[in-house]
Amino acid sequence: MDIREALYTTRAMRRVKPDPVPMDIQERIMDAAVRAPSGGNTQNWRFMLVDDKEVIAEIGPIYRTAMGLLWQTLYAERVAAAADDPDAEESKAFTRVYNSAQWLADNFETVPLFLFGFTQNDTSGSSIYPALWSAQLAARAEGIGASLTQVLAFQHDDVLNILGIPTDQGWGMAGCVSLGYPTGKWGVAARQQAHEVSFRNQWGEPVGFETPEPLWP
Repeated sequence: MDIREALYTTRAMRRVKPDPVPMDIQERIMDAAVRAPSGGNTQNWRFMLVDDKEVIAEIGPIYRTAMGLLWQTLYAERVAAAADDPDAEESKAFTRVYNSAQWLADNFETVPLFLFGFTQNDTSGSSIYPALWSAQLAARAEGIGASLTQVLAFQHDDVLNILGIPTDQGWGMAGCVSLGYPTGKWGVAARQQAHEVSFRNQWGEPVGFETPEPLWP
């Protein structure tokens, strides 16, 4: 797959089929993930693939509770705004995200594979997130949909306990990536254009170019 196609079409794909992800594909995803940049080449990370239905079933209710907390706290204003004016374009955009995220919560137990990333005594994420993103790009190349979530941080310790993580050694969960064959279609996600969110040299100064439409395809 062309690198630009992967970059432009690797968006959050939460709605996935229950079909298992073959082991050879999992191997290629993880082999790509560990090639990501690592601060000082310390590779201060650990990864856990979870496909055991009993383990996933334990985490599912925790995930739903965490999503409920997210809607009631960080996203409360946006939830209320969308309810007050559902026909506004911003409300429609948020509702699509809401429905997608809630689908994952409601159907957590049907997702065939999850990838958890952990770091030891490091909350910066400077190494683990490039690795998790590389995993998502590698998944895209295999036709596997992926979505990174940090919402389980609301109940971080409960998840670590279920997964048997040695918390006395400083390991913490940086994120969870759901993986599976998507039910929808790949496409370029609608985003603010680069020149609308970028500056040059000083805050607020024009970046020097305007890109009214995506440059791929």
